[in-house]
Amino acid sequence: QVQLVESGGGLVQAGGSLRLSCAASGRTFSSYTMGWSRQAPGKERKFVASISWGGGSTWYADSVKGRFTISRDNAKNTVYLQMNSLKPDDTAVYYCAARDTGAWAYWGQGTQVTVSS
Repeated sequence: QVQLVESGGGLVQAGGSLRLSCAASGRTFSSYTMGWSRQAPGKERKFVASISWGGGSTWYADSVKGRFTISRDNAKNTVYLQMNSLKPDDTAVYYCAARDTGAWAYWGQGTQVTVSS
């Protein structure tokens, strides 16, 4: 079992930056692929970034490529999402997730990111 707790959300002006953090419990954090997804009001939840267990492989949705960076510190059981050049369209609840045996099995409670124009 893994418990995930996100932090770092908030209100920022367009063009600004935020860094989200996701702290994980459990001794097997380093074995999981981790991801960040987001859900805007009235829209489905979509993944925006993921990172392999060792950090050597990352993936980004086209909508955030070049602006967001995912990273992880396995010693601290934490995954990060650095978000730069934020746009109003990035406004959403951001969720951290861990993939176990091929499924996104564990989710955090989410953190709100609001980008004002």
